[in-house]
Amino acid sequence: MFHKRDKMSARCRRVLSRGRRCRLIIIIIIIIIIIIRDNEKGTCVLIDVAILGDRNVIKKEAHKILKYKDLTIEIQRMWNVKTKVIPVIIGATGTSSESFRKYVSNIPGKQEVKELQKTAILGTAHILRKVLM
Repeated sequence: MFHKRDKMSARCRRVLSRGRRCRLIIIIIIIIIIIIRDNEKGTCVLIDVAILGDRNVIKKEAHKILKYKDLTIEIQRMWNVKTKVIPVIIGATGTSSESFRKYVSNIPGKQEVKELQKTAILGTAHILRKVLM
């Protein structure tokens, strides 16, 4: 990661020496998939947690649901349980969709939206500090 940064900063120095603008674009994508199976209730929940750039959060939620459609059908056949996908998509600066609260409320346990957003922002800041320092 630092090797790429060195190349980018060298390129930026060359561009700046010519009098042009240079931007450093850092793409942050973190993806976690959690499968919770409850035999007593006969349910299975696929939780897809992703922290990515602020653009297209709503499109990404729809993409995640469609992406795991085949897997949910396969789990339903294999384990004979009802399966649903819960996409938890947060932008790197804490942005979320309107349906984000609905998805978080479906997750077993107690989660607060503010805490999830705060964690995403602090994680982004940590990554940026490592890259830019």
